[in-house]
Amino acid sequence: MNYLAHIYLARYSDEAMLGALLGDFVKPNSGAQFSPDTEAEILIHRKVDTFTDSHPVVLAAKGLFDGPGRRYSGILLDVFYDRVLALRWARYSDVPLPEFIARFYGALATHAGVLPPNLARIAPTMIEQDWLGSYQSYAGIDIAIRRISTRLSKNGDVMRDALHDLKRHADAIADGFDVFFPELITFVESQRNERQ
Repeated sequence: MNYLAHIYLARYSDEAMLGALLGDFVKPNSGAQFSPDTEAEILIHRKVDTFTDSHPVVLAAKGLFDGPGRRYSGILLDVFYDRVLALRWARYSDVPLPEFIARFYGALATHAGVLPPNLARIAPTMIEQDWLGSYQSYAGIDIAIRRISTRLSKNGDVMRDALHDLKRHADAIADGFDVFFPELITFVESQRNERQ
């Protein structure tokens, strides 16, 4: 899952949403000190990634990608699943998406002092360019994938080329999301119940 889905899954507190994002920016046992909600969500973020990567629906979706682009199918699906979540937001939340995003951006700005350097560098751009809101359009998905592909040491063009497979199979992937995402929500709730 990409940023929007991780943050949605941790919507119960601002500190939890921050932890859900931090899961991509801090290493386990990094020695950083965060609130209990933030720490818990950093760990849950990793469990969400493992659950997602091994889920039969996700594995089937990865199989829709051809050639060398299949190597990057997991990244592409993570970003595309945020698009599907954004477009179907009302199924999962009573809070309108723009309001939810504004709440998260506010929390990100409020906690700017505790962000690791790699996140502190991009947080203002994330807010200014509204990365989370941009997932609703294919143009936003294209920009997100291009941004990710530039960080690859090589083969960024292969990942960008695989966008064609993503768009070609968009309906099937979105249908799979409708099966997968409720199961992910249940999984995350069970993980939280175990730690309480």
